[in-house]
Amino acid sequence: MAQIHLDHIDKQILDMLIENARTPFTEIAKKLDVSAGTVHVRVKKMEQAGIIKGASLSVDYDKLGYSFIAYIGVYLDKTSKTRFVLERMKEIPYITVAHITTGKYNIFCKVRARDTQHAKDVIFQIDDIEGIVRTETMISLEESINDKKRLIHHIFKNEI
Repeated sequence: MAQIHLDHIDKQILDMLIENARTPFTEIAKKLDVSAGTVHVRVKKMEQAGIIKGASLSVDYDKLGYSFIAYIGVYLDKTSKTRFVLERMKEIPYITVAHITTGKYNIFCKVRARDTQHAKDVIFQIDDIEGIVRTETMISLEESINDKKRLIHHIFKNEI
């Protein structure tokens, strides 16, 4: 697949939208000294190229009472059961991220829970899924880095 070229205006638009996906195009246009129509056309171009995929909303789960985070490595009895297990995992709303991985685990996922008791209940739900041999849980003590912009800035800075 061909790499899409972004000019400095595209990059600045993307940078502002990464910071806040709800920034009005008119505000972006004023900061960049271009028309709102230009911003709209460029965002549409990046959407059509697949660079921008929708917009996201950041939720503070701590304030909603879901401050416990665990990462769970999942061992399967057969890799052929991966899709089946993932479909069962989708039924557990507390699993917020799941990756098919190589190495030690077949699947690696992130769980959000209210507290340790709730996390234990979720882990037991995961353990009960047919095809899972066992799980290995790591508790997050603190999220130290969660920066959407660092990689984008690095990519833009190191372009040839």
